Amino acid sequence: MVQTNAHSLKRPEADLALLELLAAEYPNVDAAIAESARLAAVQTLPKGVVHIISDIHGEDKKLQHVINNASGTLRPLVESMFAKVMTQAEQEDFLKLTFYPAEVTRQVADTLTQPDEVRAYALRMLGPQLELLRYLVSNFSLRLATNVFPDEYRELLLEIMHAPSTERGPDFVSAMLDELVRRDRALHLIHLLGRLIRNLAVDELIIAGDLWDRGPRGDRVMDYLRLQPNVEFVWGNHDVLWLGAALGHEALLCNVLRISLRYRRLGQLDEGYSVPLTPLEHLARTVYADDPAEYFMPTSEGMRPSRVVARMQKAAAVMQFKLEGQVIERNPHWDLGHRRLLHRINHDAGTIEIDGQIYALRDTCFPTVDPANPYQLTAEETNCLSYLKQSFLSSQKLNEQMRFMVGHGSMYLKRDECLIFHGCVPVDHDGNFLPLKIDRRSLAGRELFEEIEKVVRRAVVYSDQVDLDFLWYLWSGPRSPLFGKDRIATLERDFVADKSTHRETKDAYFSLIHETEFCDKVLAEFGMDADGGLIVNGHVPVKVEAGESPLKRSGKAITIDGAFSEAYGDHGYTLLLEPDRIVLAQHSHFDSVEAAIRDGVDIVPKVQEIRAFDAPRCTRDTERGQRIGFRMEMLNQLIEAYQNNRLHERLVNLRK
Repeated sequence: MVQTNAHSLKRPEADLALLELLAAEYPNVDAAIAESARLAAVQTLPKGVVHIISDIHGEDKKLQHVINNASGTLRPLVESMFAKVMTQAEQEDFLKLTFYPAEVTRQVADTLTQPDEVRAYALRMLGPQLELLRYLVSNFSLRLATNVFPDEYRELLLEIMHAPSTERGPDFVSAMLDELVRRDRALHLIHLLGRLIRNLAVDELIIAGDLWDRGPRGDRVMDYLRLQPNVEFVWGNHDVLWLGAALGHEALLCNVLRISLRYRRLGQLDEGYSVPLTPLEHLARTVYADDPAEYFMPTSEGMRPSRVVARMQKAAAVMQFKLEGQVIERNPHWDLGHRRLLHRINHDAGTIEIDGQIYALRDTCFPTVDPANPYQLTAEETNCLSYLKQSFLSSQKLNEQMRFMVGHGSMYLKRDECLIFHGCVPVDHDGNFLPLKIDRRSLAGRELFEEIEKVVRRAVVYSDQVDLDFLWYLWSGPRSPLFGKDRIATLERDFVADKSTHRETKDAYFSLIHETEFCDKVLAEFGMDADGGLIVNGHVPVKVEAGESPLKRSGKAITIDGAFSEAYGDHGYTLLLEPDRIVLAQHSHFDSVEAAIRDGVDIVPKVQEIRAFDAPRCTRDTERGQRIGFRMEMLNQLIEAYQNNRLHERLVNLRK
């Protein structure tokens, strides 16, 4: 007879089928009761600290430092814990190690060549590292904390975490360290501890949209985020732009190329994603060879001649306008026919009609636009786009990053009292939620957000043209919650000098969030408590230098797009959800990793308290606490099923 681990069911019942899955983990009453007791205790622990950052826009090095220094919270913690036992210089050395453990330990390995020197350094750093680790671990359940311990060193770290003690004297640590030095692993342990401290300083990192564009390396932004132990994404319009390009949507692909060329951020394409720009450069050097492209000059210098990059950008832009015209024609229900502009150009007069008005064109060179069929690609453009599309579709790294972002992402999140989404909830001037048609259904508010999530995931799986076109609408459509403007005036900015045509009118949401009643309505729509709720958005940069406040007049909404990217202003915010308060950390310019390690350069943020709570919040007050509560209820049902003999126990070590 074959022996299995299956539980014997007296009779088939729906709830027992679910409980049997849980029983595989807790095979008897005692196991289930012990876990329920553990979870009850966990509910009393301080809630984990959540950090929310928005609109990174490719600033990989600055993001790395903000994550490494836990948005400025590790420095004051180290200073408060070690001020009496460390000099200022020693604190700075310890902070460098904590922020950049891999780089610092590599530098130490190059400098200290003798085992005794390595041992002395490791012993000097190990004590404060373990003390800081103990403090951070005390805020977590042991199971949750040890989940981020490196597998190979988990048992060792658990042994030494409470050394020295009465039972574990100096000899205990000394013996461990001697063996690690002998095996050339002492600095490796110091490195792992530094990374572990960093990981435990933040319970959850939430990115509230827009990882790519304008900054140098969106690919490295995502590389670093994938290394974090607990990260979630709330999608922004630039994220769905890159997702659509990765899935081969031609109009979105051309948008990605145009923006990358404008800001000369080509490294993320050719080096990061293995997308060579040779086909586009060939098109620019042949078809656009005599075009001055003076209004397409990149914002910075680089290896390619600026004039060539400008022509490449213009070539991508014209293909974009053609392809977007095709997308709009395929989707008449969006009512965007007025945004098809190429057929409104009078090539003889050098003018264009926009919203019924005639404007002069400042650039009248359109070598690939046929006035009789302006939205059709030429043979040269088709060939160029075919090569580029294949490169995007074949990029393994790009594909992996997009699947990670979608798999760990959503349109909105609820954390503590905060409702987090990137852009807006589309509304009219009276605050009524505006509908958007998806799959022949008109949806608004929360229902719209949740349906968009389904379409995004469906697009990744099936790449159906209708769903890919919808990604384009999410990027720049007027009722897209990720965009929130009546238009994206790219063609006007490129070709028309009259700045009145460049105006993009924001959704009424952005003015209404100053009103308490409207914020209460939005919070209620998403199932939040209106009394204590706080709406958290990115997308629209706060004009820090002009004195604009991120906290709206209602006191119930906050914008955390603090112009993180150097192209926008080089500031940036992190919203910190701590047990006893919500604070906003305003960041500043970051020089470089090299300067941080060499000179101790740090971003010490300005901190603004947004809310303070009468009593610190516990795990039971959070979404994690709700999930634990549901699990405890399931465990209670499992215990009752065992006790009532509806489900048979699997006894372990019965004789003991």
